[in-house]
Amino acid sequence: MTAAALVQSILASVPEIVVVTGACILLILGQFVRKEQEYFLVWASVAVVLIAALGTLMLASEVRPAYAGMFITDRFAVFFKFVFYLATILTFFLSRKYADIERIGSSEYYVLLLFALSGMMIMASATDLLSIYVGLELMVLCTYVLTGFLRQQRRSNEAALKYVILGSVSTGIFLYGVSLVYGLTGTTQLDGMAAAVTGGPLDPGLLLAVVFIVAGLVFKVGAVPFHMWVPDVYEGAPTTITAFMSVGPKAAGFAVILRVFLNPLVAASDVWIIVAVIAVATMALGSFVALVQDNIKRLLAYSSIAHAGFAIFGVVAGGPDGIASVMLYLLIYSFMNLGIFGTVIMMRNADFSGEAIEDYAGLAKSHPGLALLMLLFLFSLAGIPPTAGFFAKFYVLVALVDRGFVVLAVIAVLLSVVAAYFYIRIVMVIYMREPGRVFAPALTPLVRATLAFTAAGTIGIGLFPSWFLRLAQHSVFGG
Repeated sequence: MTAAALVQSILASVPEIVVVTGACILLILGQFVRKEQEYFLVWASVAVVLIAALGTLMLASEVRPAYAGMFITDRFAVFFKFVFYLATILTFFLSRKYADIERIGSSEYYVLLLFALSGMMIMASATDLLSIYVGLELMVLCTYVLTGFLRQQRRSNEAALKYVILGSVSTGIFLYGVSLVYGLTGTTQLDGMAAAVTGGPLDPGLLLAVVFIVAGLVFKVGAVPFHMWVPDVYEGAPTTITAFMSVGPKAAGFAVILRVFLNPLVAASDVWIIVAVIAVATMALGSFVALVQDNIKRLLAYSSIAHAGFAIFGVVAGGPDGIASVMLYLLIYSFMNLGIFGTVIMMRNADFSGEAIEDYAGLAKSHPGLALLMLLFLFSLAGIPPTAGFFAKFYVLVALVDRGFVVLAVIAVLLSVVAAYFYIRIVMVIYMREPGRVFAPALTPLVRATLAFTAAGTIGIGLFPSWFLRLAQHSVFGG
């Protein structure tokens, strides 16, 4: 690599360098911050993310390939990076009070979130299977540790252990697929893989490699049959980390899936039938199993699985419209899911956990404002118009119908009706039951700001969906 190419590569990866450098500096400074000064870590972490966001915005005007074709900064990557910034900053805001209540306040908590963010950013820009792996491992290694951050709680330790074991298996599967691709094509670059099979029949070995890579990636988004870790990890992890994992790493997984699945090598295989089956099975399992959950974190875990299935329908649709529908879906999902988890987090105060659905009985009478926010987020998750969640699902369905997948669209609608029941069930508990006990929600200015911002996003996208759809369409690679 020439000196000029190296400079261009460094410029293209400035946001990632900013986040990693900031995390390293905070790791050192955190050793000198006293307990009562931990608010400094929150605002310093937010400042690092904002500087990275500014750098990303400055790079958004043109496509910048880097590191000999292993990395690229394009509109697609920029869109996902801003989703990651949104998830990370709001997680910082939600974490301040929660960390005090759970006694997990430490510099490592914020540093690990920043390192996880850097891994997600690399995943969004990666155009080589090896660079995808580097970003993937940087992200998941941090989330492994964050999942077990409640060291005194057995379920947190158990969740982290399950996550590590199952995550390691999925990583091994992914790497085996990568090794097969390299052995059969002589390259790990996505464009090189496509060029290696152009004009000839698809090698059965490559089809097997694609299946292994697909299996490794769908694990990261919690799709069937690699979903078994999601409920236990979501329930056992600190609620702030559950909120983060349900949005950030899931969006990063889909960013990779869109780059890999829509590669001509994958398009030339018969893997699309498998992907369609995964989408139906994932949404069906998430929707039906959520019906019998009594713990709201487990319910939202199965809800996350169901939403992953719906987003995969957009991947099946493919093409610019399918890609844009998935990108819009993930943006909207970030607002409404961080919002609903924000309400769960503010319920945690003193000896009150707020994790049982019964804990929300009569919330409309004791705290009508919070009940109204929960109503908004739950209706949006259910896809009830005119909330943003409705348009998230609507544009995926439009992409399916336009590509001729009418049967899949009908199945998606029917399963959405099933999923709507368990959201409305919570609404009924909130509005049609008497309060079970008096409690004081952990409402701080940062939590209030987070809930207000996510509510504004959920309402705003619902009012002006076409503007945000055009933004997603403009961000589609090749669009």
